[in-house]
Formats: sequence, C-alpha cells, structure tokens
Amino acid sequence: MKMAFILFDGMTTLDFTGFYEAITWLKILGAQQDVSWDFCAMNNEITDDRGLTMKANLVSPHLSSYDLLFVPGGFATRSLRFDSDFVAWLLTAADVPIKISVCTGALLLGAAGFLHGRRATTNPSAYELLTPYCAEVVHTRIVKDGSLFTGGGVSASIDLGLFVVEALTNISFVQQVQLKMDYPYYRAGEYSEISTKGSDS
Repeated sequence: MKMAFILFDGMTTLDFTGFYEAITWLKILGAQQDVSWDFCAMNNEITDDRGLTMKANLVSPHLSSYDLLFVPGGFATRSLRFDSDFVAWLLTAADVPIKISVCTGALLLGAAGFLHGRRATTNPSAYELLTPYCAEVVHTRIVKDGSLFTGGGVSASIDLGLFVVEALTNISFVQQVQLKMDYPYYRAGEYSEISTKGSDS
C-alpha cells in the first residue's frame, strides 16, 4: 500500500492530519505489509490557510505508481481547481485505484474528472460548487462510491480516515485504531451517516 498525500498552499491542515493520523495506523499496527507514504506538492514548501509552513518530500511526482491518493480541502481549492498545471499533475493519478478527498478537496478530484458519473460529498458550504463535477452530491458526512471515498467538512477527515481503515481491514482493527487515537465518536460497523454504492461497498 503506497499512499500519496497531496499538499498545496492554502489547504486546511485538519483536513489532512485527521485522515493521516488514522490511515497510517495501518503501518504502525502491522495491518498490511509494505505500507508507505509520500507528502507530495508542486513546491518544496507549502503554507496552510493559517500560516503553518510544511515541507513536501516529493515535488510534482508522477502519481501513477501509488495505490491511494488523498486530497485535502481548504478555501484555496475554489481557485486551484482552475489551475491547469495543478490539475494536469492530478491527472497523472488517473489509474490510482483508491481516490479520497476531504472537504473541498472533492472540487480538485472533480476538476480532474475523477468524479464523473459518481456520487460524492464535500463541505456543506460547497455543495453547489461540487454539483457540476459529479452525478450526485450527497448531503452526508461520508460517501463511498466503489473505491472513491469523499468526506464532508474538516473534522470529517478523522471519521473518513477510520472508515477507510475499516474498509481495508475489519471492525476489530478499526476499533484498535480508535482506542489508540482516543476517539470514541466513530461507530464501527454502523453506516447511518455513510452513503455507500458499488459492488465492493
């Protein structure tokens, strides 16, 4: 499992870190062999929407070699979706099996065409912006359409991370992760706030 975390100027850090904290337990607890990840951006450093600067370890890598692509959100996505260079870079992930976004990261997946004919969600403030990119905007916290996962606003990143962990492992394992994170709010095995679709849902 080789994961690419996409970073960009103006992103919301909790969109990224909530998911990152949950999904990387796959390696720490030995759920799968050869779990690795890269922090990928178009520049060596990026600054989030509150002034925190972070370093990427890869600059504009071709994304085709990854198994999982994760895209956070942030107000900057509203303009970044029209950045032809950024979208062209995301398009190198066309063959990545698992694609995931939190918050308005869905706008970036949409701009790259990855949501065409699919159901998705985003931050409630951006439902209308997402509408042109997908078959249906689902007004819920998490949506799984086949191997495409999208999450709602900001704090949904934690729940989405745990949901993806559960989808890749099982209820018992995700409950171990919850315990390690001291996060009691995710309901393993219950999908009252999760919309699923597809033969592997």
